[in-house]
This record gives sequence, C-alpha cells and structure tokens, in this order.
Amino acid sequence: MSVDLPALLEACRKRGVRLATAESCTGGMVGAALTDVAGSSDVFDRGFITYSNAAKVAMLGVREATLAAHGAVSEAVAREMAEGALANSAADVAVSITGIAGPGGSEHKPEGRVCFGLAGGGATHVETVEFGALGRSRVRKAARDHALSLIAGRVSRTHEA
Repeated sequence: MSVDLPALLEACRKRGVRLATAESCTGGMVGAALTDVAGSSDVFDRGFITYSNAAKVAMLGVREATLAAHGAVSEAVAREMAEGALANSAADVAVSITGIAGPGGSEHKPEGRVCFGLAGGGATHVETVEFGALGRSRVRKAARDHALSLIAGRVSRTHEA
C-alpha cells in the first residue's frame, strides 16, 4: 500500500475532514484499510458496500436510468455513488469504486477495469483505470490503493491546515 494511512488520517484530523466510502468490487477494503488504524473513528464516518445494483439505488441514490444506460461499471455510476455517499453521510470527502475484479469481463468491459469517483472538497472527479487481468485479489488491492491515493490527493490539495 503506497499511502501512509496514519499520515492520511492525521491530515484529515488537522483539516477537520471526515471520510466515507462507496464500494462495489472491493467489498469494503478501503473502509477496512482506514479502520485498521487505531483512532480512525474520528475521521472515518461510514462505508457503503453496494455490490448489487439494487443496493446502489437504495443506499446511494444511483439512478436506475444511469445503470440502464451505462452499466454498473461506468464513470457515470461511480459519480453517482460518490455523490450519494457524500449526501448520505456526515463526510466531507467520499470515494467510490465500481469495477470488474474478475475472473471474466467482456470485450466492452474487460477484467481489471475499475471506475472511481471522488466527491467533496471540490468538483466531483471520475476516472477509469485499466489494471488488466491481474487476478481478482490483485485487482481489488490495486483498486483499494488507488482509491486511498485519490482521497489523499484531495485532502492535501483542497483542505487547508
């Protein structure tokens, strides 16, 4: 893991930033990484594990029309997941992850494609990363680490100490 989690949590504390996660293919790995650090409860508000489309709709307010038009693994859904996590929590910054960890995938959405959203502390940012067919465990870990780096970047750039 490339992000120094105690330092990230300390930066959040100093800046008064609370975090939330909305995770699909990682199944709570980002929230688990954050809460592995003692004292994280004053920074980490909550995590949403929304593996099914129904959970994305019910818990985060992802629109069924967005899912139908773009599919769950899309920047449009990642945006709505991040914004929904922000709206349904006491967080200042929320990250979302939706992707295809594998095995499998398709010609249009290959294994290793993961979409991320980052809301709060500025304009919502979305991006897609093609990790490739690394295997389920490695894709999930890579997605976790990337999400943590997105949070760290947002906290350091947009919240003054």
